[in-house]
Parts: sequence; structure tokens; C-alpha cells
Amino acid sequence: MQNGFCESFNGRMRDELLNETLFLGLAHARSRIAEWVTDYNEVRTHSSLGYTTPAAFTAGLTATGSQLRNPGQLRCEPVAHHAPVGVSETVETPVAAG
Repeated sequence: MQNGFCESFNGRMRDELLNETLFLGLAHARSRIAEWVTDYNEVRTHSSLGYTTPAAFTAGLTATGSQLRNPGQLRCEPVAHHAPVGVSETVETPVAAG
């Protein structure tokens, strides 16, 4: 298993769409897949997101992504962390001696 999120998504798509639908052509397949993806991303609630839709979850994130606007719901950890002790956070431009 390479990536749990991808494997989970692929399994759901296979079980809920690909195994259940007889595609009549490429255009029909594209339209049905687009409908399923829209439902998956905008209508269906996800337990990992506190039983909200992905669209509602992302709308509730702040610009930094570190906290939700509605306290008491899920909290996201920041992606970027502060520099370790002893590492300068300012950029110094090297100057040529001569």
C-alpha cells in the first residue's frame, strides 16, 4: 500500500461507481465520473472531516490553515513550523569582499 488516502479513494470509486455502472461510451463515462466526483467532493459528508462535506470543511479553514473558524470542531496542525533554536529566520545577503 503506497498511500492510504489514494487507496481509500480508489476503493470507494471502484465499489460505488466503476463496479456499478455500465458505460455506454467515453462521453457517458466522463459525465458519470464527473457527477460522482462532484457528489464525493461537495455533497457527501466525510467522517474524517467531522461529518462535514469537503467543501464546507475547506470553507471553515482560516487563510493559514492552522485553525478553524468554528472552535470546537476539528483542528488542523500547521504545516510549516518555526525555525529551530539557533537558526536565523532572517535572510542575509552575502557581500563580496574586495
